[in-house]
Formats: sequence, C-alpha cells, structure tokens
Amino acid sequence: MSDEVSKAAPGPTVIPRAAASLLVVRREKAGARLLMARRGAGHRFMPNVLVFPGGAVDPSDFGAAVGTPLRAEVRARLERSTAPGLAEALGVAAARELTEEVGLSLGDPPQLHGLDFFARAITPPDRAMRFDAYFFAVDADLVRGEPVGSAELEDPGWYSMEEALAAPLALATREVLAQFAQWLERPVHEGPVPVLRERAWNPE
Repeated sequence: MSDEVSKAAPGPTVIPRAAASLLVVRREKAGARLLMARRGAGHRFMPNVLVFPGGAVDPSDFGAAVGTPLRAEVRARLERSTAPGLAEALGVAAARELTEEVGLSLGDPPQLHGLDFFARAITPPDRAMRFDAYFFAVDADLVRGEPVGSAELEDPGWYSMEEALAAPLALATREVLAQFAQWLERPVHEGPVPVLRERAWNPE
C-alpha cells in the first residue's frame, strides 16, 4: 500500500492478500500515543518507514483458539466485506503479528474482545505487492509485555500523532493515521467503516 513499492508488470492484476494491522493506543493527559516501529532497510516492502505491527493472514489463523472472541458489533462491521470465517482470523492475525513483531501479547490464546475495527485500506491495482488490510485498535491496558524489536520491525516505541506524522511514512499509513485521529474523537464507534480504495476514502 505504498508508493515505495514498484508497479506491477503488465499482465493480470495481483489479487490483494488479507492482512491485519493493530494500533496499540496509550491514552495520556497530553494525548494519545501509538506503538509504531521501523521496517528494516533490507525489506522489499516499505523499507525504512514507520509502521504499525501487522501482516498477512496465515492459514493457521483460521479456526485458531481464542481466549475471548471479537465483540458482536466489531464482527458485524467486519462481515460487511469479509468472506465467511475471515473476521475472527483477522483478529487472530493482528494478535499474532503483535507478538511476532514487537513482543507484546493479547494473551495465549489471544483475547480479542478489546479490538475495534476502524479502517480498511486496499493497495492500488497497479502495484506488484497488494494487501487488503484491516486496521484494528486496542487499548494499551489490555496488552501484556514491553515492546522489543524483531527481524521484522526495529526500534518500537510510543509516538504522539505529531511525532508519527513527522516520521517517514507510507502514504497509506499517513492516511490511516488521519482516520484514526477522527476515530479517537467519536464517543461511539459504529456505522460505516472508511475504506481506502483507488487512493480515495469511501464508507464500507
């Protein structure tokens, strides 16, 4: 979902892979801080940019055990666009990637009741690597452990919205941050979910 990714060669359009990203939110008097980390320079996809923990859904995420399921209203919002069985797998993938990439945990098995689904972004069809990414948020109080780097993500830390926007970001990440800022201001999280498709936001 980044302009840094090379365009696809002429031929059939690449089908985007389902993926999940998780914004861990630490609420402070001065404002919200988000857990973000930097992708290494050797990565083919989005090197050297600041991102949220996340990645593609694995086959093992389907039917995996969970400590608590997604809330009914979150599942309902996901199922407006997901295939049967994918909604819970997306929540499992978000929890798994959080542990694999930055060492934090939602429990074992993961407790998904604290996840909220606030945005979706689909890589444009002219890209060689495409994802259909679902963005979740969770309160830091529901997360266990301290963030540590991994082979996937380096130097994890807590960023204010201003600090994040001043860092090197993919266009989609910048757009999602803007949507997240609006989401934080809403007293109730319901209704259509914004989807970034063909570089424009539209409700699901």
